[in-house]
Amino acid sequence: MGWLFWALLSAGFAAATAILAKIGIAGIDSNLATAIRTTVILVFTWAIAIGLGKHGEIAQIGRRSWVFLVLSGVATGLSWLCYFRALQLGPASSVVPIDKLSVVIVILCAWLFLGESMTPMKLAGGGLIAMGALVLAFA
Repeated sequence: MGWLFWALLSAGFAAATAILAKIGIAGIDSNLATAIRTTVILVFTWAIAIGLGKHGEIAQIGRRSWVFLVLSGVATGLSWLCYFRALQLGPASSVVPIDKLSVVIVILCAWLFLGESMTPMKLAGGGLIAMGALVLAFA
């Protein structure tokens, strides 16, 4: 199974996350909701890593990887805190499209910092995603 299969699964689970989170945060603090969600993810992902026997590879991770994984974790935590607060304050059908503007930001950052190609099709697709997100969010 290639990247497209896993990306489609990710999209499906992300959609479920938004709907389940919107229902789950009703009447509770969004930061507490994020903490609960993060705890579940922590237990779940460590159970998978241990179950697959991958936890033993932790000693082989280099310093650079540690730094970027920790920074990624901080960015994820901040993203989730903001996302849950936005979901608490606004409709899921508006919050989620704005959140998905991250796709456009990734396209630009991958080009600027990772040396990925910027093609006319990527520019057009990114532009359409941005316009679509804005139309969906404010329609």
